[in-house]
Amino acid sequence: MARPIGIGKQDFEKIILAKSFYVDKTMFIKEWWENQDDVTLLTRPRRFGKTLTMNMVEKFFSVEYAGRGDLFGGLSIWQEEKYRKLQGTYPVISLSFANIKQRDCKSSIQRTCQLLTDLYRKNSFLLKGDLLSEKEKEEYSKISMDMPEIVAGMAVHKMSEYLFRYYGKKVIILLDEYDTPLQEAYVHGYWEELVGFTRDLFSATFKTNPYLESAVMTGITRVSKESIFSDLNNLEVVTITSEKYQDCFGFTQQEVSDALKEYGLADKEEEVRAWYDGFTFGNQTDIYNPWSIINYLDKRIFNTYWANTSSNGLVGKLIREGSTNMKMVMEDLLKGGSLHTYVDEQIVFNRLDSRESAVWSLMLASGYLKMERFIQNEKRGKHGYDLVLTNQEVRIMFEQMIEEWFSEATPAYNDFIRALLKGDIKSMNGYMNKVALDTISYFDTGKRPSETAEPEKFYHGFVLGLIVDLADRYTVTSNRESGFGRYDVVLEPCRREDDAMILEFKVHDPEEEGTLADTVKSALVQIEEMQYAADLKARGIAPERIRKYGFAFEGKKILIEKG
Repeated sequence: MARPIGIGKQDFEKIILAKSFYVDKTMFIKEWWENQDDVTLLTRPRRFGKTLTMNMVEKFFSVEYAGRGDLFGGLSIWQEEKYRKLQGTYPVISLSFANIKQRDCKSSIQRTCQLLTDLYRKNSFLLKGDLLSEKEKEEYSKISMDMPEIVAGMAVHKMSEYLFRYYGKKVIILLDEYDTPLQEAYVHGYWEELVGFTRDLFSATFKTNPYLESAVMTGITRVSKESIFSDLNNLEVVTITSEKYQDCFGFTQQEVSDALKEYGLADKEEEVRAWYDGFTFGNQTDIYNPWSIINYLDKRIFNTYWANTSSNGLVGKLIREGSTNMKMVMEDLLKGGSLHTYVDEQIVFNRLDSRESAVWSLMLASGYLKMERFIQNEKRGKHGYDLVLTNQEVRIMFEQMIEEWFSEATPAYNDFIRALLKGDIKSMNGYMNKVALDTISYFDTGKRPSETAEPEKFYHGFVLGLIVDLADRYTVTSNRESGFGRYDVVLEPCRREDDAMILEFKVHDPEEEGTLADTVKSALVQIEEMQYAADLKARGIAPERIRKYGFAFEGKKILIEKG
């Protein structure tokens, strides 16, 4: 009989006692312990079992769970006699930054202080007797939500000392989702404010802490050393390209095959592979996202389970507000193409606005892109990758995200699409002006708005919308060679009864064109002179079945005419 699934359970003890579905990852304990690294930073995409693994490590080592070998009986780690003796023998400090998602720096630091206060309250037994001096007890009582930053920065360090004195053993520190507040700080514009506090906290906790036995930090990204880890020279960083722990997070192909057999779904293996396979950690290919697999086993319906569990906001913002080139790359990726780029696994958040490679690196670390090919360049010290969208689930997620860009900003977008398909030029003009008015600034960062740049960013965001919304009826391409030049947008019909379309966009230049009407005529002339219809005709589409539209921009005003 198949085990109950238990959706959303991240408490190792609950899963084991309830005999819920669980893929044995306990050998992570042995691998980590035997590596003997002081501080290990493990980066994996969200929903890859990081929190459950940290909870498992806590339950294994913590003195609070001494004698709880029943939780590990029958699992791989319990077959190792040496590790049976280690169970429940260390003081453990376990913290999670997963819920520090505040919109300003002060609130973020206060939320961190609240977690530290909870830690001190949990260990209030230390105040009994004479383990602590009167002065230390006084300092202990000052740990609060509103404590000064300098006190908060030393809080974990001091707790490590107190626990060491009580148990006579150095502590194990577990910090889950360490980068969540940093990502929120970037999104809400207080990155520089938070960095100093975080650097001081991490330095006191993980470097200048003589009471530390070993530590594990988990997160999605490897934040640049210069930002918050500049003082940590004892940090072992394990990213998705590292071979360490490569099969400890996510499900392998064999683990997925076994699960599908257990639930009578073995005949669905190829569909499951298309939807959810594609992640690679180190040399381990064919890694699956656990959240999607568990939900599929439970519901038996293919859906975007992982992609719909929030946290897509940062990536969506970066693409929506990104450069023309970034949107063009997304066009290719959505149509099955690849991106060749250098990847720096140290994410520099304050460079995400200016370096496209930093965005692609973030998307790789977050699981939205996967490595298809690796090219090492030893001379330059950089590593090149061919990247593609990870799987069908991710592609659908991006399609839904792009649809939301327009549905959130303006209801006129869908009306424009309907008018475009009908060839209703009057309605196209009316709706397109409404769309542009509502959304042009939506596609710009607002930091360096530009009359010239805004229409171009809007146009490429608009093209992504066409690719998604017309996918069932048209193949949409942009900025490709045809005839004697590069057209802006071509819509090639998938059905014989539909017309092909060529869309040419031009920004009004008052030095060359007197009116917006002159600009749109120039766009239509360009379509003819550069023979942009050549490829469509070569594919057998009759000239009378090719519609040609000129789009002229002047600020947020648009004029459309048909050629």
